[in-house]
Amino acid sequence: MAIAEVFVRYDLKEELGEKKVAAAKDPLLQKVMDAVVEGDEDNIIALVNEAFKSHDPMVVIREGLVKAMDEVSRLWNEGIYYLPQTLISSDAMLAGLEECERKMGKSMERKGVVVTHTAEGDIHDLGQQIVNALLRANGFEVVDLGKDVPVDDVVEAVKQYKPAMVTGTALMTTTMTAFQKIANRFKRDGIEVPFVCGGGAVALEWVTSFDLGIYGKEAQEAPPMADDAVDGVPWTKIREKYNT
Repeated sequence: MAIAEVFVRYDLKEELGEKKVAAAKDPLLQKVMDAVVEGDEDNIIALVNEAFKSHDPMVVIREGLVKAMDEVSRLWNEGIYYLPQTLISSDAMLAGLEECERKMGKSMERKGVVVTHTAEGDIHDLGQQIVNALLRANGFEVVDLGKDVPVDDVVEAVKQYKPAMVTGTALMTTTMTAFQKIANRFKRDGIEVPFVCGGGAVALEWVTSFDLGIYGKEAQEAPPMADDAVDGVPWTKIREKYNT
């Protein structure tokens, strides 16, 4: 049994049925897509190299890896995939992407940078891991600061990486107050960056009570929010779009 299979629900393949993966342009790309959706990290490298026989690496990325993660996002939205399936699919996609980049001799151009973290004092980072996976699958470079991240570290990371967007997650009400402290530091230091806050402890009314704060209700909102941020949409407009 492949390592990736450990995290596949017993009823998963039956639930997916005929709509497991959208049709690819040809069988080689279809195999790449299948491997990503099924989280087959053990075989993704071989399948990507097989696809190189007929396709340029960028075609494999665009028509195989990225399309497959679009399917993973759909399955997540429909409640068919949960955290384990999403993460192993993301791992398979990233392994395939690294092989494509090796073949090209350069890294694929990312849409932009997003800094993510779990609030200071909070070790519950499952929500952040989902956000990371979805952002990476949609072409963003993710600077993952981890869990229980001090306010100062978040501010310094934003100064260093100059991201298009920042995200924070919190499961405990006692830790979510770190988000307002971060936003206040951003404003004090002249940093105007959309700051998306979510997690079980976080409420829309609280996040939208301070400048830069945008409430992230669902993890799948992170990629389109980041798209808007990269396109230069100000935080006020992003908040208006997703929080009203």
